[in-house]
Amino acid sequence: MQKSEFNFELPDALIAQHPLENRSDSRLLHLDKNTGEVCDRQFKDLLSQLQPNDLLVFNNTKVIPARLKGQKATGGQVEVFIERVLDEKYAKTMLKANKSVKLGTAIYFDGVAKLRVMARNGMFFLCETIDSPLSELMQAHGHMPLPPYITRKADEDDDSRYQTVYAEQAGAVAAPTAGLHFDDELLSQIADKGVRFAHVTLHVGAGTFQPVKSDNIHDHQMHKEWLEVTPEVCDIVKDTQAKGGRVIAVGTTAVRCLETASQSGNIQPFQGDTQIFIFPGYEFKAIDGLITNFHLPESTLVMLVSALAGKDNILNAYQHAIEKEYRFFSYGDAMLII
Repeated sequence: MQKSEFNFELPDALIAQHPLENRSDSRLLHLDKNTGEVCDRQFKDLLSQLQPNDLLVFNNTKVIPARLKGQKATGGQVEVFIERVLDEKYAKTMLKANKSVKLGTAIYFDGVAKLRVMARNGMFFLCETIDSPLSELMQAHGHMPLPPYITRKADEDDDSRYQTVYAEQAGAVAAPTAGLHFDDELLSQIADKGVRFAHVTLHVGAGTFQPVKSDNIHDHQMHKEWLEVTPEVCDIVKDTQAKGGRVIAVGTTAVRCLETASQSGNIQPFQGDTQIFIFPGYEFKAIDGLITNFHLPESTLVMLVSALAGKDNILNAYQHAIEKEYRFFSYGDAMLII
C-alpha cells in the first residue's frame, strides 16, 4: 500500500490558525463508516448521536510549555523543543540553531546557564538541567508548542485553548485535538444522557507531525509514545461491551491507547511505550466509533481513520469537507465516524 493513496489537495486557507471563540461551536462532519454517507452537523449535535450506555474515552494528557528560546555562551540563538520529560533533571529534546550544537554546550536563559547538552541520538539530544527543576524552567521560559502548520506565534489564549478542559496528566507536546471541542456544559449534558466517561493517558510526542518517508507504508517505522490504560478503564470498556453500548474514542490518541491495550484480543491494563501503526487492513478490537479532527495528507493519522471507515469513504468525506470549507487540523472542525 502506497502513501500516495492517502494524498489529497488542501487549500492553505482551510488550515485553522486560531480557535473559535467557543469550543463547541465547531462543525461536525458525521460519516457513516458502513455506507460512506456524510451529514453536516454542529459539534453540539453530538449529543443527539450518542445513546445511553455509550462510553466516551478521553485522553487526559496535558500539553507542557515545551518550546524554549535560549542562547549559547557566544550569543547564538538556540530553540529548545522538549520532546519528552524524562524526570525533573533530564529531557529528550530537539535543538534548532544556526550551527550544530556540540555536546557539553550550555544553554542560557536570561543570561543564566540552565541546560547542558549531554548526548545525541539521531535527531534528538539529551539535555540536563543545571540549577533548577525542569518544570520550573518550562514555567519560566516555555511557550505552548503549536504545530508547524500554525504559522503564527503562540499567545496567551493558546495557554488555555490548546488544552482540553479535562487535561490532567502533564507530558504532551501536542494536544489531543479532538477533545478541544468539548466544554464543561456539553460534557455535563452528555453525562446527563447516561453516557459514561473513561480517561486514558497518552503523551503526544513530536513524532505525530513527522511525515511518512517510505513510499510503501509497510516500511514506515512509528515513533514511540508513552501511554497508560488503567484497570478501571479496562473494566468500564468490558462492561460497556457486555451491555451492548458503544465504545467511542475521542481522538486518535485514545484509539492508540485502547488498541495497544487490546492486542491480546481482550483489553488489559497497559503502561509503557507504544509504536502501534494502524492502517487499512487492521482489525479493531476495542472501539466502535471515533470523534476526530481532520488530518494531514499522507499522514499516519489519515491512515488510521481510513482503517476504521475505509480509505475511499475517508477521502470522499475529506473532499466534501473541503468543498464545504470545513476548518482543518488542530484548531479546525471535527468528524464523527460511527
